[in-house]
Amino acid sequence: MFQHLPDSFLQMNTIFISIMIEALPFVLIGVFIAGFIQMFISEAFIAKIMPKNRFLAVIVGSVIGVLFPSCECGIVPIVRNLIAKGVPLHAGIAFMLTAPIINPVVLFSTYVAFGSTWEIPLLRVAGSLVVAMVVGCAIAYFYKGNGLKEKFMLYETAGEKKAKEQQPVMAIAGMDVGISTGSAHTLAHEHEHHHHEHKAEAMPMKSKVWHTLQHAVDEFFSVGKFLVFGALIAAAMQTYIKTSTLVSIGHGPVLSILLMMALAFILSLCSEADAFIGASFRSVFSTQSIVAFLVFGPMLDIKNLMMMMATFKAKFVAFIVVGVTVTVFIYALLI
Repeated sequence: MFQHLPDSFLQMNTIFISIMIEALPFVLIGVFIAGFIQMFISEAFIAKIMPKNRFLAVIVGSVIGVLFPSCECGIVPIVRNLIAKGVPLHAGIAFMLTAPIINPVVLFSTYVAFGSTWEIPLLRVAGSLVVAMVVGCAIAYFYKGNGLKEKFMLYETAGEKKAKEQQPVMAIAGMDVGISTGSAHTLAHEHEHHHHEHKAEAMPMKSKVWHTLQHAVDEFFSVGKFLVFGALIAAAMQTYIKTSTLVSIGHGPVLSILLMMALAFILSLCSEADAFIGASFRSVFSTQSIVAFLVFGPMLDIKNLMMMMATFKAKFVAFIVVGVTVTVFIYALLI
């Protein structure tokens, strides 16, 4: 059946399958942990442990991700809710940048992908912390205003207020507070969101475990398509693009770093599996370029940029993009 297919296609298929087999176990671990966090760990808990000092808040936001293995595919909604609940903007963004990288699942998958050596995993973790600290401090001391779109701050604040007053959801829609019909609907939605949180806390253990499994399945299908797409592109590049061509495009430290950062952005891989694809380029690109790929991808890619644009103000998103891009590039250049 396959004897009439070109040898190059069969080679690409083999590379694709090998990447998928290596990456899938770590994706499965990641989505189950994400499901556990969704049902058993309250977002309010994170807000309580944030210090008031801006610099300390950035540090806490940068390192707390080790306890919350969140994929970048779903980190933006989590951070949005945290900021709306009182977590400082600079701490929330620091958490958003490091959480998909420094958690144990990603650290271990990177360790395995690069031949059970610690050089690349440690450079990756160090890079994510450096970027988060630089961008977080820049936001804390230089960015003025609230990065969230006003509608999210309004909705969350009003929703919490009504939840505390224990007013029915339908009463919100009928309130004459000078808001549009769409805003009233969203306020009601936020009230339901907080009601759902209290309901989740009161759930019996059996229901929590069931909802954890449901969330894990949803997360798997959500991130799985990006893994398949990225693995397919990586396999095609390795099969149909000559090594000499890649080397000529990415010749020199500057161009090779920029090329791998662009590739990370376009592939939009899950951070629990991108190390295996990054490791497949070891024979072509330098360690600096691969580290740039592994640090930049989970912080900025196509899918989470779209989510950021929907959540944060355009000016703030541009601030993050420029800060992350410049810092990752300088870090990779200096290592």
